[in-house]
Amino acid sequence: MSSAWERLRQRLRGELGEDVFSSWFARMELERIEADMAIVSVPTRFLKSWIETHYVERVKMLVTSELGIEGGFAVEVRMVNREPARPSAGTRTALSSQAPAARAPLSPPPMAAMLSDHLGSPLDRRLALSSFVVGRSNALAFAAADRIAALIGQPSPYNPLYVHAGVGLGKTHLVQAVAQEAIRLGKKVAYFTADKFMYGFVSALKAQTALTFKEQLRGIDLLVIDDAQFIQGRSVQQEFGHTINALIDAGKQVVVAADRMPGELESLDERVRSRLAGGLVVEIGPLDEELRLKILSARLAALSAVHPTFHVSPDVAAYVAHVIVTNGRDLDGAANRLLAHSTLSGAILTIETAEAAIRDLVRLREPRRVKIEDIQKLVAARYNVSRADILSERRTAAVVKPRQIAMYLSKSLTLRSLPEIGRRFGGRDHTTVLHAVRKIEKALTDDRVLTEEVELLKRMLMD
Repeated sequence: MSSAWERLRQRLRGELGEDVFSSWFARMELERIEADMAIVSVPTRFLKSWIETHYVERVKMLVTSELGIEGGFAVEVRMVNREPARPSAGTRTALSSQAPAARAPLSPPPMAAMLSDHLGSPLDRRLALSSFVVGRSNALAFAAADRIAALIGQPSPYNPLYVHAGVGLGKTHLVQAVAQEAIRLGKKVAYFTADKFMYGFVSALKAQTALTFKEQLRGIDLLVIDDAQFIQGRSVQQEFGHTINALIDAGKQVVVAADRMPGELESLDERVRSRLAGGLVVEIGPLDEELRLKILSARLAALSAVHPTFHVSPDVAAYVAHVIVTNGRDLDGAANRLLAHSTLSGAILTIETAEAAIRDLVRLREPRRVKIEDIQKLVAARYNVSRADILSERRTAAVVKPRQIAMYLSKSLTLRSLPEIGRRFGGRDHTTVLHAVRKIEKALTDDRVLTEEVELLKRMLMD
């Protein structure tokens, strides 16, 4: 049975892709077979709800084909103390079809025995490579950091590595993760924020220990500088440049993070900017909606592990990820606000209550102009069909319902006429559109679940 279960997992990975599998199924385990039914478990109620909402039929089919069980399957939430030691849900994901090998737990950093206290900034042990959520906007930066972390102490073609990004997009997480991985491998590491580097150098000058400071820096395997745009002062910049040159020439790795490209660091000496630009320069771009949902889901899963009664429905999570478009820190803030609202008020989190809880994090902007193409894409994604299915002649229930909802939304949210909407839905007659609109309108008066679903779609399209 264990080999059959592993085959089922591999089929899920192949059919859904590595991103989806890692986010929702990596920690799903087969618990037992009971009354011709497979009982599987996940660590949080959020994962249970998401799987039951979006993947019931697919998993049921695989349970029948791979396990030979006709009674289907049921999902339960396993106790926290039974959770195996694995990376948290929605954490490190790869864009390739093969999952990366798991890393051993980080050992306590030997920094205190290696360097003086004033040389290193503290590291946040939570910011590891295994907890970095990967998407299209940061995949190259993550791949470079992952490769460099494995090559510390060996010649690297990516030296220096320069990561630039706006506020809250993950650059500090990434460079700290490289530092911690190098420490785990027993390498000598110095991690500095810009102000800590300046303070350390100036303090060494005042104490007449600058030579010792320089020697210690040149004896490390990895130097990480965060927020390099804040490095000021001629003497500090000169030492920064000399240190980078000495380390790179000696085959040691340098990683630098800043909020802009090297050429735009106007406060830095031109020779330092040139040296930084001579390595691998990678950008972490804005978070797209898919990546925002992954990050938020990971935060919510972590909070649910600590607060078992805390539960956020997939619809609420999708809404929050849709309307918060700024950065990961705002997503952290949203998760904490949802937790506070849930635990302090004891009320069930709905779209309306979530909207009130995160109001201060949502940028005020003009309502967007809705396009029929946007409606078709969003509805298709919500109902696990393709836009081509919605435009096709298929009449199965799985396609007809989202097609009718999309037509209803097109009539409600755009100024297009019925004939024009019909043409945009595969050349259909206007009477077909009218029938779909009336059918959904009637259903909304009787079906509360459908009403909530349509309202959510409207909010996501208008925000």
